[in-house]
Amino acid sequence: MKLVFAGTPPVAVPSLSLLAASGHEIAAVVTRTDAALGRKRVLTPSPVAAAAGELGLPVIKANRLDAAATAAITALDADLGVIVAYGGLVREPLLSAPRLGWINLHFSLLPRWRGAAPVQRAIMAGDTSTGAAVFQLVAELDAGAVFAQLETPIGRHATAGTLLESLSQSGAALLLQVVDALEAGTALAVPQTGEVTLAPKLTLDDARIDWSLPADTVHAIIRGVTPEPGAFTEIAGSRLKLHDVAATHGHSGQTAGHITEIDKKVLIGTGTAPLELINVQPAGKTPMKAIDWWRGVAATEVIAS
Repeated sequence: MKLVFAGTPPVAVPSLSLLAASGHEIAAVVTRTDAALGRKRVLTPSPVAAAAGELGLPVIKANRLDAAATAAITALDADLGVIVAYGGLVREPLLSAPRLGWINLHFSLLPRWRGAAPVQRAIMAGDTSTGAAVFQLVAELDAGAVFAQLETPIGRHATAGTLLESLSQSGAALLLQVVDALEAGTALAVPQTGEVTLAPKLTLDDARIDWSLPADTVHAIIRGVTPEPGAFTEIAGSRLKLHDVAATHGHSGQTAGHITEIDKKVLIGTGTAPLELINVQPAGKTPMKAIDWWRGVAATEVIAS
């Protein structure tokens, strides 16, 4: 079939690569425009744009699928549109332009966690499993009938970054299966059933840690916002990023937000048991082991907020 592929971040690249290696034709790749990255704000193509360039595929760059983008995509006369984390909405008349409409690879077990940050929200909520779903795109957010889905456990130490990387690979294979089934005329979509939950985009407030919460909840939030936007706390008005923490055993009675060193471990109190700080990043510095940061602070106790 002739496909139009829309995607932007690294998690969309495995799907693009697998589809490009299949027998299907990718008429064009739609992705967001180059972004200014780094301290020097260098304009940089999206990961999908870079991958499309390496594959020699035509690229349409647009942050919104406006009239111009709609006209360019419609002119391709594609059989099917495929979306993986593009970052924009597809509305009519573009929604109906491909012969078979559009399908979307979404990283959750729909209808749980519809929205921009499904894996992050699943981890933060303490879910024990998540997955990927390929569904028919409709006007309502992530509400279309599901062609196929897979389920995977959420490990106790999984971060949003590591889990998304894994799902991007298994989800790409699932996506290709659905595309092949649509070509063969054997694909069957089943309406979503169950409780709908929403997964809005993460903000900086989601990444600020409230140490009065239980240790399990704090740990889940930190893993859910890693690597982006990145968990942090403030110490004497200065931000301390939290790259890695771990549960502790046999420690108790430490006030929420209070940091101390016990048995050569840097511990911070929560609403229940303390957590161990493993890797941190002080403002203006590179990531380091928490014990090295602590000894540089040269204190017996610090209060985080």
